[in-house]
Amino acid sequence: MVELNYTVWVQMANFFVLILLLNFLLYKPVLKIIEKRNKKIEESNDEVTSLDETIERKMAEYEGEIRHARAEANVQRTEIEEEGTEQGQVIIGKVRDEISGKMEDFNVKLQNETGKARDVLRDQTRAIAGEISEKVLGRGI
Repeated sequence: MVELNYTVWVQMANFFVLILLLNFLLYKPVLKIIEKRNKKIEESNDEVTSLDETIERKMAEYEGEIRHARAEANVQRTEIEEEGTEQGQVIIGKVRDEISGKMEDFNVKLQNETGKARDVLRDQTRAIAGEISEKVLGRGI
């Protein structure tokens, strides 16, 4: 059987002294290190959260700017296309007018040249006809 004598009290005192020593030398320093580590982890998590929010905000701004730039580019492209169409129509109109003028000039020149050629051919035809008549008749006409 177990006897209760002064050794039990010594063992209990030894146990409490050991608990106090371990508490001051081991448990408290380890708990402080764990607490510091937990604080650093929380700070890192807060910083990560803050950076994530910043990234999301900047991405939203960037996407908004891209949408705005695309819309502006579409407007500018439409304006340029319209301006090009207008300029093309102006150029086509000028070319048509120029062609019409040249065609009129050409027709006038053609009529003049045709008239001159008819006159020349008429004169030559009369001269040739006269020569043929003289040769056929054997006398001058």
